[in-house]
Amino acid sequence: MAVLKKYNLNGSVVGEMKIEEGMLESSVNAQLIKDYITAIRANARQWSASTKSRSEVSHSGQKPHPQKGTGRARQGYLGAPQYKGGGRVHAPRPKYDQHVRINRKEKQAAIRHLLIEKIAGDKVHVLDVASLNEPKTRVLSDFLKARGLDSKKVLFLADAALQATPQNDGVISASERHSNIILSLRNLQKADFGYVPNVNGYDLALHQEIVILDTACDELLVLLGGKK
Repeated sequence: MAVLKKYNLNGSVVGEMKIEEGMLESSVNAQLIKDYITAIRANARQWSASTKSRSEVSHSGQKPHPQKGTGRARQGYLGAPQYKGGGRVHAPRPKYDQHVRINRKEKQAAIRHLLIEKIAGDKVHVLDVASLNEPKTRVLSDFLKARGLDSKKVLFLADAALQATPQNDGVISASERHSNIILSLRNLQKADFGYVPNVNGYDLALHQEIVILDTACDELLVLLGGKK
């Protein structure tokens, strides 16, 4: 059974999150992870770069100057590549649709294997943010320094429950707390924010450390293969 430590905003251990061994028993499939990240990077491109060749540019077919008698090199067409406004040589052309398809099960498996790898390397931390009542960059900056994460790329992941709830007796709603976290992280250069259900493998591979908000632990277990 794997155990993730739960920290408060001061960086002190205040609890733990247990993960069943069965969720982590499969070995990491490096080839699957590579294929998935390659697909993400390829699909992020537009594949639409295109230029006109000398046969496609709009120019008169008249010769720039007579073939002989001027002393200059012979020229046949103003749309030739050596002229301004002429066609381009060896320029990019859209060959075919180069988007890479990856099915849903492969995507889920790749994300799961990346999470297993992060957990095995002690790169996943649980954070209790119940006391974050207002946006404070210094609070999260001090937390990262206390945990030795201030020099690393860190991804903060929250749960997807963003529906605003009425504020009663000074209680901070879930949506307000998420807003406080986002605003607090905005000025931290190496920290990013996302949501557990929307996370992709590229984000997990790009960031060295993962910080899960305590309210998103159930959704993390779903990604690891638990039941909804």
